[in-house]
Amino acid sequence: MKIKDSSALKSNILDTIKLDKALRLAKNKSRDGQLDEAKSIYEDILQKFSKNKKALSELQLLVKTEKLVTQDPPSEQFQSIINLYSQGQLQRALSESNKMLERFPNSVALYNIAGAANAGLMQFESAINSYTQALKIKPDYAEAYNNMGAALQNKGDLESAINSYTQALKIKPDYAEAYYNMGISLRDKGDLESAINSYTQALKIKPDYAEAYNNMGLAMRDKGDLESAINSYTQALKIKPDYAEVYYNMSIVLQGVVFDKPNSGLQEVINIILDQKNIVRPVDISKAAISLLKIEPDMKEYFKIHLAGEVKESLERLISNLSKAPLLFKLMSTCPLPDLELEAIFMDMRAILLLSINEIKSSPKVLCFQSALALQCFTNEYIYSQNDKETSALVVLEAEVSEALSKGDQPKSQSILCLASYKALKEYKWSNLLKSHANVEEVFTRQIFEPKQENLLKSDIPALHNITNIVSSKVKKQYEENPYPRWVNLGLRLKPAPFFKATKELELRLFDKTINDVQVPNILIAGCGTGQHSISTASRFENAKVLAVDLSISSLAYAKRKTEELGMQNIDYMQADILELGKLNRKFNIIESSGVLHHMDEPIAGWRVLTDCLEPGGLMKIGLYSGLARQNILRMREEIKQSGIGSSDAAMKSFRGSVINSSKEHHKKIQSSNDFYSMSELRDLLFHVQEHLFTIPQIKDCLSELDLRFCGFEADRIVRDFKLVNTGDDDPYNLDKWNSYEKANPQCFIGMYQFWCQKLQ
Repeated sequence: MKIKDSSALKSNILDTIKLDKALRLAKNKSRDGQLDEAKSIYEDILQKFSKNKKALSELQLLVKTEKLVTQDPPSEQFQSIINLYSQGQLQRALSESNKMLERFPNSVALYNIAGAANAGLMQFESAINSYTQALKIKPDYAEAYNNMGAALQNKGDLESAINSYTQALKIKPDYAEAYYNMGISLRDKGDLESAINSYTQALKIKPDYAEAYNNMGLAMRDKGDLESAINSYTQALKIKPDYAEVYYNMSIVLQGVVFDKPNSGLQEVINIILDQKNIVRPVDISKAAISLLKIEPDMKEYFKIHLAGEVKESLERLISNLSKAPLLFKLMSTCPLPDLELEAIFMDMRAILLLSINEIKSSPKVLCFQSALALQCFTNEYIYSQNDKETSALVVLEAEVSEALSKGDQPKSQSILCLASYKALKEYKWSNLLKSHANVEEVFTRQIFEPKQENLLKSDIPALHNITNIVSSKVKKQYEENPYPRWVNLGLRLKPAPFFKATKELELRLFDKTINDVQVPNILIAGCGTGQHSISTASRFENAKVLAVDLSISSLAYAKRKTEELGMQNIDYMQADILELGKLNRKFNIIESSGVLHHMDEPIAGWRVLTDCLEPGGLMKIGLYSGLARQNILRMREEIKQSGIGSSDAAMKSFRGSVINSSKEHHKKIQSSNDFYSMSELRDLLFHVQEHLFTIPQIKDCLSELDLRFCGFEADRIVRDFKLVNTGDDDPYNLDKWNSYEKANPQCFIGMYQFWCQKLQ
C-alpha cells in the first residue's frame, strides 16, 4: 500500500479548517449587515473551492437580498412623498407611503419615511415597527437605527433608544447625528457627563453642528456649569446667528449669572434677546446685564464722577458716553433696574436735568437719555424719591408747559420728558393737548395712549358677580390702585407644546394619565393680575382655551391690552372672586392659581372652590408663600405694622428710603429682591393688606384634605439642586424629603412654592 505524502495530508486538513472558518465569517458579516465584505469572502472561497455548494448557495442568497434591498420606487414618485412630509402633511405622507409599500414591499426608503411620518404624528409604536421592517431588509441601515432611537426616546424608553443609537454608530462610526441624538437621551436619563461626551463626539465629526452646541449648553446648565453653558450657546450663535432656541436657552442661563469680566459680544447677544421682546422678561436677566455694563470703563468712570459729586459739571459728556451702551437704554426702557447704585445716579441726573433745564442743550443724545429715564420711572411707578427743590421746580415747569399749551404752542421735548420722569403724562390735566412726535413718541405711547386704551377696554370685560367679601374687597382696592406688576415684555415659549409633551417637560408624576389624552385643554387662571400668567400659560399648551379671572378691573384691562398687543386670541378675561367661581358652572382640565390663595381670608376655602372646578383627573398648579423663606419679610411687615405708616406712595417711599440707608442685615437682604424696585411690587412684597405663610407639612395636610395628589414642584434650579442630595427616583415627589431639604436650605423657596397636584377620578 502506498503511503500518502504527509505534507500534502496536512495541507488538506488546514484548507478544510480555513474553509469552515471562512464560511462562518462570511455568514456573520452578512448577518451584521456588512454585505460587501461577506460577498467578497464568498467570492474568495469560490475562487479556491469552485465546487463548494454551500458557498455558492449563500452567495446567491446574498445577491438576491441585495437586489431586494434596492427595490425602491422611482425617484419622482418617492420625491412626492418627501414633499408631503416636508410640508407637514404627515397623514398624507404616511398614507401614500403605505400605498406604495404594497407595490414595493422591500423598499427601506419607504419604511423609513413611513416611520418618520408616524413619529411626527406621535404614533411612536408604529414608527418603531416601520424602522424594524427596514432593518429586516437592510440590517446595516444606520439611519433606521438612528431614527428608531428617536422614536424610542419620545416613547420614553431611553435605554432602548441609547442601544439603537449605539447600533447606528457601530455601522457608521462617523455618524454625528447619532451621537447628537444619543446625547439627548443620555441627558433625559440624567447622565450629564455621558451626554456632554456624546455632543463632543458629534462636534469632532461635524464642527459646525450648532444644534450640538445648543444641547451641550443645556446639559452644562443642568450640571450647574453656567459659564460653560454660555460658552456653548455663544458657539452655536457664531455658527447660526438666527438660532431662536439658543437665544431662549441663553436667557434662562442668564437669570442665574453675575459677571466679573467684560464681554461686549455677550452684550450684543442680550441686546438681540431684548429686541425679540417675547423671549424673556427683561427684569429676569437685568442683573446679569447690569453686571456686564458696570464692568465697562465708561460706566466705571460714571460711578467715579458720581461719587465725587461732579455729575452736574460732566452731565452732557456722561450722557454722550452712556449713549454708547444701547443695552443700558434698552433695560431702562423695559423694566425696573434692580440696582441701587444706578438708582442713585439716575435720581441725581433726573434732578440736574430738571433744575438746570435752561442751561442744558437739547441734543439728540440728551433727549434719548431723557426718554429712557422717563420710561424707567414710569415702569418702576415713580419709586424714586425727590427733594423739596425738585418739587418746587416741577410746579414752575408744569405751569410753563400749561401756559404754552393754552396758547396753542407745543412745549419743548426736553420739558415734556422732564415732567414725564416725575409723573405719568396722563396725570397732567393738559395731556390731551400734547402732540406726539419722534423725540417723545415712545413716552407718549406708554404714558398716554396705552392707559387710554386700558380705560376703553374696561367696559368690555364682563363681571361674574359683585365682589362683597371684605378681604377680597380690600385686595381689589390695592390692585386697582397698583395693578401688579407693570411690565413691558414677557418671556414666552417659542412654540406651544401638545398637552402630553408639556406635562412630560414638567417632569410631573401623574396618577391618572388619561389627562395626557386631552387635545384642547380648558384652562382657568385664578388671579391673573396684569396678564403675565395668563399669556404665558396660553403660549405653553397647544390648542389651549384660557379663562383668566382677577378681582381688579385695572389689572384685567392691562392684561387684555397686552394680550391684544401680542395678537393672542385664546384668552378670555373676567372680573371675579375665586370664592364665587362655582357660579361659572364649568369644569377645567387645568387650573393655575399662583400667588393668590395666600392673600385670601381663608386660603383653604378658595382652594376648595378651585378643586370643585377641576375635572376629575385634572391638574392644578398652586403658588404659595413659604413661611421659612420669608422670615425677613415677615419681620419687616411687623416693623411696618408697629410704625403705623400706612401704604400711601409717600409712606412706602419713606420706609423704603430708611431701608436703603439701614445697616440691619434683614434690610440689606430685601434689597436683592427685584420686587424692591417698583411701587406695585414693593406694596405687594411688604405692604399687602392680607398675607398667609405656609410650610410644606401644611401643604401636605391641605392636599390630603382636598383629596389631591402632589405631582411635583415647578422650579428647575431648585429641583436640580434638590436632586444632587436626594438621588432616589421617588424623592422629587416626596414632600417629607422636601421639608427636610427646605429646613437645610431655608431660602430655596424665597419666591414661592410653585407645585402641581392632580384630582383623582
